[in-house]
Amino acid sequence: MPSLLGSLRQYVLAPKLSTVTFAERGFPGAGSPAAERLEAIPQSVVCGFEWGIAARDLWDVQRRLELVEAEQRGFAYEGAAMAFAVRDAMAGGSGRRTRELLLGPGAPHVFLTYIGIGFAMARLPRPLWRNIIPDLTDSPYYPTMTWLAVDGYGFDLAYFHTRRYVDEQRVPAPYPWEGSADYFPRAVDQGIGRALWFIHGADPAAVTAAVNRFAPQRRPDLWSGVGLAATFAGGCPADGLAVLRAASAEHWPQLGVGVVFAIKARTFAGHVPAHSELGATTLAGLSVADAVAIADRTEAYPDDGDQAVPVYERWRGRIREHLTAAAAPPADRKAG
Repeated sequence: MPSLLGSLRQYVLAPKLSTVTFAERGFPGAGSPAAERLEAIPQSVVCGFEWGIAARDLWDVQRRLELVEAEQRGFAYEGAAMAFAVRDAMAGGSGRRTRELLLGPGAPHVFLTYIGIGFAMARLPRPLWRNIIPDLTDSPYYPTMTWLAVDGYGFDLAYFHTRRYVDEQRVPAPYPWEGSADYFPRAVDQGIGRALWFIHGADPAAVTAAVNRFAPQRRPDLWSGVGLAATFAGGCPADGLAVLRAASAEHWPQLGVGVVFAIKARTFAGHVPAHSELGATTLAGLSVADAVAIADRTEAYPDDGDQAVPVYERWRGRIREHLTAAAAPPADRKAG
């Protein structure tokens, strides 16, 4: 049971479930056959946020989260991470809730909990970002995958400020995340690409048109976000996914990077739904096992490769190279 202060925080900070529906947001995908299914994802995030913002302790939050069905559980953890990041910030940076969550019950969902921290970033002034990611030295993929927080920030901007960041295609000011201010807008675009999948109700033609309205240099990262969302969240049958793959054209390797990361995140959490397996096979021509093997085989580390490029992007680049080489005609592969 939440404390009086917890109930007040929930009342003030937690959004209503209706505010994340596509109709309420005015999204063109509101009439899509996939709308109700896709809306359940941000609604799961809201539920996780409500539990995290009001709860007295981690045990209470964990118990609630574990009651969520496996397919949606990671999204609920996303919301809890968002809530804990906000609470830690409200404590002047002295809070330890986020760290305890990510090193404890949230560990299998580390990819999504980073995204949840990004949602918190969208609601906090930038000076508070400095300590938004706790020290997670004992956690896998730290700090490499903390860029998913920036991805989450970009998703939030597109989802809740659609006119500004999708219609007008504004670019947020750079921020030296992991010391790489130049890469910050690219990670934001990966999150915006994910949001486009939701905004357009998993309609391949509409999503493609939305990506193509952006400047050419932004499209590769947008396509990567589309691939991640289409695979992780689903909402589109095989024939539609085939259309999406064809539409990505020269950006298909970027689309494939999103697919591989989606499968890696799903398997790391211990549950791969049928729609994620379909996304892997249709969008990237990969089995779940093959996608995981590619992710593991190409993983980058701080002490290898070009030090001017974030480790996260080095990993992504190696996945792109692998997919490109594997898709090349035999003669081209031999020549390479």
